[in-house]
Amino acid sequence: MKINQILKSKGLVARGYKKQGKITMVDTNEGQYIYKEGRLNPQILNYLKSRSFDYLPFFLNNQNDTYQLTNYIKDLDIPKDQKILDLIKLTALLHSKTTHYKEIDLDYYEKIYEDLDNNLNYLYIYYTDLITIIESKVYMSPSEQLLARNITKIYETIDKNKEKLDRWHAHLKEKRKERRVVLHNNLKLDHFLESDKAYLISWDKSKIGNPVFDLYKLYKNHALDFDFENILNEYENIYPLTKEEKELFFILISQPEPINFDHSEYKNCKIISKMLDKMFKTEILISPKKSKDRTK
Repeated sequence: MKINQILKSKGLVARGYKKQGKITMVDTNEGQYIYKEGRLNPQILNYLKSRSFDYLPFFLNNQNDTYQLTNYIKDLDIPKDQKILDLIKLTALLHSKTTHYKEIDLDYYEKIYEDLDNNLNYLYIYYTDLITIIESKVYMSPSEQLLARNITKIYETIDKNKEKLDRWHAHLKEKRKERRVVLHNNLKLDHFLESDKAYLISWDKSKIGNPVFDLYKLYKNHALDFDFENILNEYENIYPLTKEEKELFFILISQPEPINFDHSEYKNCKIISKMLDKMFKTEILISPKKSKDRTK
């Protein structure tokens, strides 16, 4: 169904369109609206409604529609450092309101363990092959030198993460129940608006799961943009993580990433520097002293 037909069925008349990425802003006789392709999970929306979590835009479409039509929300001009704290508080509220317990699915977590363990093994082989090629060269490029100088740190991170992964796996076998929450599953500043109240938008990937996956997505999107010690403190003031949840979160954010040299030399250096910055910042964040301070 075309946008014009959808709007007409809602008693709206389009006066103009503006495409912005995956969304279309529509100016109508009744104000502005946002149109987006994609079906939402009706079970998630109903559950949020039953738990009185109403920090969502107003949806004009029916639950089974293959599109989303919502009211336009004008975002206030708020400093990003404050906005990220407001976002994490709302995330903690989301998790708090939707918490429920179920028998732990060991097969599900066994798959997570195997995937993470296989990824660490792959990264070790990947970087071993890569550094062997680099060190065989008579002259290294600046980006290759940068990687070679830090390869020991990458190996150290992989080894430590394997140890943490094995400890988490052992602790998990002792558990009988786990916490499950509604995950927004795509947390980033672009999906958080503040107007008459706070709003989380873009719920296309929402699902039920372990709360750490929302934190992991947020860290993945903004690790180098903010002080995540403060962000985690704000979250845990409202919704403290369990020992196993925190272990899994630290493992997820500590995973190194494979680096290739398919870009310009300038961009290669920038990518490697960014990866190393994130690695060192993560190491400080998950240090025993920092973790202890957050639990006081």
